Amino acid sequence: MNSDSDLQIAGDILEVTHLLAPAREHPSTVAGFAGLARAVAADRAQWAPLVEYDATTRWYHRLRTGPGYEVWLLSWVPGQGSGAHDHGASTGVLTVLQGELTERNDRGARVLGTGAQYVSVPGHVHEVVNDSLEPAVSLHVYFPGLTEMPMYGAGARTGAAMTARQDVSTA
Repeated sequence: MNSDSDLQIAGDILEVTHLLAPAREHPSTVAGFAGLARAVAADRAQWAPLVEYDATTRWYHRLRTGPGYEVWLLSWVPGQGSGAHDHGASTGVLTVLQGELTERNDRGARVLGTGAQYVSVPGHVHEVVNDSLEPAVSLHVYFPGLTEMPMYGAGARTGAAMTARQDVSTA
């Protein structure tokens, strides 16, 4: 015991759990949403049986919702892409579940392999494309839930949004 201090703890310090804030049922930070995406990714039984591939358009499925967020599952056959867009007022966490996707923005391009995560802040214009020869699957967490996805013209990754906006149910 330190005799230089008059502070003493009586009892077991681990018995103060009643003083701690309860664990959150749903995430509320970027790190929390990235963790949610990693947890879903690790549970293949939760998402793999749902995946479908469509050669004419990107396939998507809303996997779950929570207070202030949505989780989407998307598949990409070789050559499919999103077009240049942003996510309006939503932040997005993209996690590659299977395969490889290329994310392009005004800084260049980067290849995201299985397990890679990418955070997109509101107003960030980017494009996601499957440039590989194999199908890919990705998980997207949007918070708040996605309500708009402004599309941008070809080559205008940092230009003004086109006046037409794509309905998020087809994003």
